[in-house]
Amino acid sequence: MELKEILDEKIIDLELEGTTKDEALRNLSKRLLLAGYISDVDQFVKDIYVREAEGPTGMGHKISIPHGKSSAVRKIGIAIGRCVQDVKWESCMSEDGYQDTNIIFLFCVSDDNNFAENHMKLLADLAGKLGNDNRIRKLQEVTSKSELIDVIVNDSACVAEGEKASDQEEETIEELDIDLI
Repeated sequence: MELKEILDEKIIDLELEGTTKDEALRNLSKRLLLAGYISDVDQFVKDIYVREAEGPTGMGHKISIPHGKSSAVRKIGIAIGRCVQDVKWESCMSEDGYQDTNIIFLFCVSDDNNFAENHMKLLADLAGKLGNDNRIRKLQEVTSKSELIDVIVNDSACVAEGEKASDQEEETIEELDIDLI
């Protein structure tokens, strides 16, 4: 399964409301519920927090990738929220253990073991793509959901101005502050 197969404009919010991590997670989860990805917001959020207790999912660059497995999931997906205002999020990338987050990639994955392999591959693919500084800058600037998806899946969309695609540095996975389990 490829990232482009599970990115869905119905579960993207470019003006995500919420002043806390919990509000942001719940607002994205409500979007997942309305789109038929999950059956229960409370159970899904509870399962995300189980994973969050194992280690922080803030990866720096104002991006967090909360993930976990839940019995409330009906369909695999990634809800994406760009916050109206920064949200304080746990991260090992700063001395105080927190970062300001304004883009959230909330993985929606079933606790069924058959989904585990896809979950790991998708998480690794996304983390690799977020190792590109130009892509991160563009994610902060997109004005539409379709543009956001394009920036994530198309490497040519992340070439800096005046640079040819063949001149672009190969993307590297920076030391990310996420546990892929």
